[in-house]
Amino acid sequence: MKIAFTVLLTIAAMISYSVMAEEPLEQTSPIANPLEQGKAIAFDRSVGNCLACHMIDDGELPGNSGPPLLQMKLRFPDREVLRAQVWDATVRNPNTVMPPYGKHKILNDKELDLVVDYLLSL
Repeated sequence: MKIAFTVLLTIAAMISYSVMAEEPLEQTSPIANPLEQGKAIAFDRSVGNCLACHMIDDGELPGNSGPPLLQMKLRFPDREVLRAQVWDATVRNPNTVMPPYGKHKILNDKELDLVVDYLLSL
């Protein structure tokens, strides 16, 4: 009986966590400014996690396996090219280690647009 109750509690906790994890960050975020929302998603280690691979001006503990995210408007004058890169970087480089954030639904369309707008502000 005690084991069954523990199993039920564990399952309930897992279901609760999975439902909460599916809730988009931008809906739960109290940040009103869209650029700040995009930054929050990009810097969130459990969502965008851009800092795992990229150096961003004020990011803490950035990685260096990806290019630094600087002067993004000069590098990507066409917003849709950058959006496509974040959506699925394997289109331009099949050997990339960058996750396909849109294709694999890591970010929803709204979150993806917020991150792209933030990146273009760098």
